[in-house]
Amino acid sequence: MSKGKQASQKRQDKPKKSRAGEQIAPPTETAVAKAPIDERMGAAIRRARLERGLTLSDLESAANISVPMLSRFENGQSTASLVMLERICAALGTDLSILFREVEQTTGEAQLIKAADQMEVVRSGTKHGHTYRLLSYHKGPRKIFEPFLINMDKESESYPRFQHPGTEFIYMLSGRMEYRFGDRTFLVEPGDAFTFSGDVLHGPEKLLDDRIEFITIIIYAE
Repeated sequence: MSKGKQASQKRQDKPKKSRAGEQIAPPTETAVAKAPIDERMGAAIRRARLERGLTLSDLESAANISVPMLSRFENGQSTASLVMLERICAALGTDLSILFREVEQTTGEAQLIKAADQMEVVRSGTKHGHTYRLLSYHKGPRKIFEPFLINMDKESESYPRFQHPGTEFIYMLSGRMEYRFGDRTFLVEPGDAFTFSGDVLHGPEKLLDDRIEFITIIIYAE
């Protein structure tokens, strides 16, 4: 491979960096999956029925619709008319507009961020020599979770302490470290999974190898 091609390849593989104060969405491939309307409607009816602790027989009596017909509705095998949906909603003690709103929200989303497009972001440990690569970008108004690939080395003589809402999960990829959680320390080695409350003061205590790499996911409380 020529030097020009090698340099080009290195540029492609280098993760993107965000500038201070900027909110930049990395290039992603996003797919939104939506089941057929009958399946989504049936699933919404089933959820509402189970939340109320009702059987199909209970719903049959209240809505005056046979159990086989209700079963076909819930499994997405038949389309319920508006009249039948109104009877089902009345039996469940809910409103037709609420049922339709839930049906519209029943979607699934997938996001792929290629390795070359994962951003290096500034976090509280950056000034200590830690490298953070953002593995998923949430586009909503409120962060649900944050996953990072973190690299650290022994050149960092001091390690920060963290405290935040929610739960944190660490999966160790390579290297070993002692990790402090409150007044305790834990030895975390490759393949180990460590889960803890984010509101307790925590952070790396000591690196036992020259370089370590791990994935951490912060799941924020509702």
